[in-house]
Formats: sequence, C-alpha cells, structure tokens
Amino acid sequence: MAIEIVVPRLGWSMDEGSFGEWLKEDGLQVNVGDMLFVLESDKVDQEVESFDAGILRIPPDAPKPGDEVVVGQLLAYLVEEGESAPFEVEGRVKTVEKAPETVLAKEARVQPAPAVTTGPARVRKTKGVAISPRAKRLARELGVDWSGIAGSGGTGRIQECDIREAATAALSVAVSRNESASSSGRLTPITGIRRTIAERTFAGVHQAAPVTLTTKVDATSLVHFRRQLKEAEPAAGSVPGYTDLLIKLSATALQDHPQMVGQWRDNGIFIPDHCNISFAVDTDAGVMAPVVDDVPGKSLRQVAAETQQLTRSARDGGLTLQHMQGGTFTITNLGSFGVDTFTSVLSLPQAAILGVGRIMAEAVVLGDEIVPRQMLSLSLTFDHRVIDGAPAARFLATLRECIENLRPGLLP
Repeated sequence: MAIEIVVPRLGWSMDEGSFGEWLKEDGLQVNVGDMLFVLESDKVDQEVESFDAGILRIPPDAPKPGDEVVVGQLLAYLVEEGESAPFEVEGRVKTVEKAPETVLAKEARVQPAPAVTTGPARVRKTKGVAISPRAKRLARELGVDWSGIAGSGGTGRIQECDIREAATAALSVAVSRNESASSSGRLTPITGIRRTIAERTFAGVHQAAPVTLTTKVDATSLVHFRRQLKEAEPAAGSVPGYTDLLIKLSATALQDHPQMVGQWRDNGIFIPDHCNISFAVDTDAGVMAPVVDDVPGKSLRQVAAETQQLTRSARDGGLTLQHMQGGTFTITNLGSFGVDTFTSVLSLPQAAILGVGRIMAEAVVLGDEIVPRQMLSLSLTFDHRVIDGAPAARFLATLRECIENLRPGLLP
C-alpha cells in the first residue's frame, strides 16, 4: 500500500513556507531515517526525514523548488517494489486535505506551530523564475532585481548566493563607472607598508569582535605633574609626554587586570607574562606601532627616552620588524588633533587598544561647587571574544583612578 508523503507541521509559519528541493530522486529507494526533502522559510531551511521505507514516486505536478506549500499538502508517495503509485493508476494526482498522523518526518525535532492553515498550494513565480523566500528577502534588502538572474539551485531556482553575487557585480559596475567619471586626479601607488596596514586593520575588524567603551577622566593632577616635569627639565625635548605618562599608568592598571592582555588562539586564550606596550606613531608612510618592552621594569624617563628614539626611527624609516613585535597592549593618542573619542582598530593578536583624546578645561561639580577641571577622554576598544564588557570597564575604572589620584611614586 502506497504511503503518502505530505508537508509536515513545522515550527515556523507556513505563510512564507516553500518547497526547497528533493534530496532523493524519483524512483530511488528510501530508507527509514533518510533525508527526503527541504522546506524553507525566511528564517530557516529544514531537512525533513522519512519515518518509512519504500521507493520514492513523485507526481508530475508535485511542487517545484520555490513553490509555496502548506501543511498537509501531498508531495509524493513511497511504494513497494513492483507497486504502482496512485497517480499512475488513477491517472491523476491525489490531493490531501490534512496530514495523516502516521506519515513522515520526525516532527518532534521542531516545535509545532500554534495554528495551521491548510489549502491548495500557491506557486511563487515571476516571469517563470523560481526563488527561495530567503533569497527574495535578501534581494529586497539589497535592492537587487532578480527577475533576470539565472539561479544556481535545482531547476534554476535562485538562492541567496545568487543574490549576493548579483549585488557584488552591480557594485563593481558602479565603482567602475565612478572611477571612469573621476578620471582627472592623481593615483597614489599602494606601498608595501600601506598594504600591510590595510591587511592588519581589516583583520582587526573582521577577525575579532571589537567593542568600544568611552569615559572621561579628571586629568588635572596629570597636567600639573607634567608641568612640574617641564619646569624641572631644561631640555624640553626630553620631557615625558602624555603618551609616556599613560604608558606607565596603563602598565600599572594592566598588572591588576591581566586578562586585558589575553590573546585569542584556536586552542585557548593565551595570557602573556610580560607587559610590552605598543604606541601609534604617525609617519609619512603610514601609522606604525613600535613597542616599549617591559614597561613595569622601566622608569618614566626611561620610557620617555625609548619612545622618543622609536618615534624618530619610525619617521626616518629606521624601524625594523623587531621594533614592532611582541606588544601586548596598544595606546594611540589623537588628542593633539582635537579629537575627543574614537574607535581604534585592534592590532591582532592583541585584545585591547586605548584611544586617548584631547585634554580640555570643563566645568565640573565637586561637592557643592562648580570648578574648572582638565578632563581627558579615553576610548577602550577590546576583543569581546577574549574580554567581556564588565572586566573591560573595571580596567578603565582602575586606569581612571591611577590618573585622577596620581602618585609620583608610580612614575619614578
């Protein structure tokens, strides 16, 4: 006796359901547990498994890929060896108003829908082109006209990958037209350094999970301390700058929050046992990030002397690869350009980078008084794969305390 294969009751709305494709061909043997066909919605593709065994017989007017289907709709039959399918005997396709309880699919794998609508199948076609619901939704989002696209799915059905390829092709054409229209100008060759910077910044965005936290810090004590250093040091060129001060203070905070220097690896999160801080240097060739090794073991003046030497080497083209390796945390300072807060790009495998904004006089409420204070903006970007938001916020709080309650003993 032929077993009817019908559309099972699945856990997503059948209003947007469509037949995806057969996973078995007409006339082939189907065993219990074999995947028979795919049903699609705008949210999920569901492979449907057979409860029964037999030879698959698909009627001529069975749904095609992309056709909309409803619960209980007849799709095909399972027959025994030598048995004819009902549509061969009767010369017509038998329709089913609702699904028998004993037919098909391990429906328990998907939560049932609260309500079911049955009725004849509606066919989703435009100019003879079949398209999956997910592909149609993506086309609508990207503004792609899919009526003329040749689909890569079964029987030419348009899939999501076809829509993305069409959108990419359209963008390439638009860019090409724009380049042709902008023929007057100057093309700057991409240097090896520029290409390396591009690759590293791209990786910092697309191979990590960057998140940025921002805060304001009372830097009045920091400003006063640096002024004292300038007054005590006749050679202005050797006076530690704000970046030097923040390198030392960040190293102090990092010792209390070692997870901030963690590095994502395939087999776990690696925590280095050293604190080497990179700092961004603007050069004609592009941004470079030389490294100050073992910051906790160096005095402020040693750090300042090293950053000044590394900065000169970077701008003179004298930096080597060794000077830019081994960093565990990065600081980039755009305060001198009048920038307040910004999102920095992670330098993998490092998991965090501190963006330093400008120091600006602001009116601040202290107790019952409004007083002028020097406020500093900080932006901490971190890799959420390695560090959660709360630990990152605690690190910022510790760094804020180090800056606001500056103890010269921390900066020998």
